[in-house]
Amino acid sequence: MSPGKGPYVFSAPVQPAYARTMVAAFNGGFVMNVAHGGYYTEGRVVDPLRTGAASFVIYADGGVKIGAWGSNMTMTSRVVSVRQNLVLLVADGRLTAAAASSNWHAWGSTCGVYSCAKSVPGIEHQWRSGVGITAKGALVYVAGPALSPSQLAQLLVRAHVVRGMELDINSSWPDFSTYAPPTPNGLASSSNGSKLIASTVQGPWTFFESTWARDFFTLSARSIPRTK
Repeated sequence: MSPGKGPYVFSAPVQPAYARTMVAAFNGGFVMNVAHGGYYTEGRVVDPLRTGAASFVIYADGGVKIGAWGSNMTMTSRVVSVRQNLVLLVADGRLTAAAASSNWHAWGSTCGVYSCAKSVPGIEHQWRSGVGITAKGALVYVAGPALSPSQLAQLLVRAHVVRGMELDINSSWPDFSTYAPPTPNGLASSSNGSKLIASTVQGPWTFFESTWARDFFTLSARSIPRTK
């Protein structure tokens, strides 16, 4: 479903080779026809990257950057993945003009209070998720119910994010899960995972289901060589 145009090597379900080091996973962004941005992964442009779009960039050494494409980062041989979604919520440690605007419709179509039917008007304060990066390079994920775009941005600012972007919204999609295998070198799995927020629809099992059709991010523990 997103980004589409597969198949992909790295997809759900997470395979054992990668579950051995996975410590957390979280949701991606909108489906591409409403993301107003592009997608690059596994050596190919899935959808054209858009200058100015909010971008989550992963590098070959495992490092990440978040910012506006074309100004905060550009394509290099070190880039292995780019996920774009709308424009930045936070820039230079402050809410962007778009985030502070009363035009919350610009930040995605939301479900109504009791239904996601297209005939039901959406509401401003809905489940939203976002991600940002601090000046020291720490990655910050934020999610919660009944959030406006500006409130989501304010939470990122309070967490000392210098640049931040919105990810997926509405109750069916936000999900941050952590994994703690009971044995050394054990595999992350749905049985040893925990939700960040107990009331999310998705959970630690989501990324291990072959039917899961949304893109997502995984975080892996970096191995450190032993010294004698």
